[in-house]
Amino acid sequence: MESVIPVPVPPVVPIHGTAAVFPVRRIYCIGRNYADHAREMGMDPNREPPFFFGKPQDTVVPRGGDIPYPPCTSNLHYEVELVVALRKGGRDIPVAEALDCVFGYAVGIDLTRRDLQARAKDKGQPWDTAKGFDQSAPISPITPVSAGQHPHSAAIWLSVNGTEKQRGDVAQMTWNVAEVIAHISSFVALAPGDLIFTGTPAGVGPIVRGDLIRCGIEGLGELEIRVV
Repeated sequence: MESVIPVPVPPVVPIHGTAAVFPVRRIYCIGRNYADHAREMGMDPNREPPFFFGKPQDTVVPRGGDIPYPPCTSNLHYEVELVVALRKGGRDIPVAEALDCVFGYAVGIDLTRRDLQARAKDKGQPWDTAKGFDQSAPISPITPVSAGQHPHSAAIWLSVNGTEKQRGDVAQMTWNVAEVIAHISSFVALAPGDLIFTGTPAGVGPIVRGDLIRCGIEGLGELEIRVV
């Protein structure tokens, strides 16, 4: 069958230490998954059922680098996150089996047009324009899981122009990785190639053109972007 337009090529993320790549299928993001971040956003930090939103697959920026300041905003924010890369999926995945779906982990930044998000919240509208804009999901190379060594506890941090802005531990997530996978799979069928951004600790804030953002997660390396 002839295609009327060129067939889109799925974006890929490098695999740490190899020449292999991870093709991206979908991107899911969990909101307010750290109690301290929920508080700074004016929300109740209690363990309410998690919610998620999506980003288009082509918003990924493998290895980071220069990121253009997006249009239609004057309040661009950073959010460092643990990213889960799935090797298999399914529906209604039990929590006890969820980690078997994980290929590996990466460091990601959920860039957010905060002013557009606040406007959408006030009007009860979706967050698509606030979260799903071009190059809004920088990501480091993926580190494969080795012998079941999942990062149940690992320092997570972010700095802007050399000043630390965020620091926490992935152990502080309200809903852990297995629970997040199980929850999403109750709504949609997960599949190989899916990425899940798992939320951010407190300390989010604005960035402007020229800012250098560095972030990292213990055992998974670092990611660097510059806003241009």
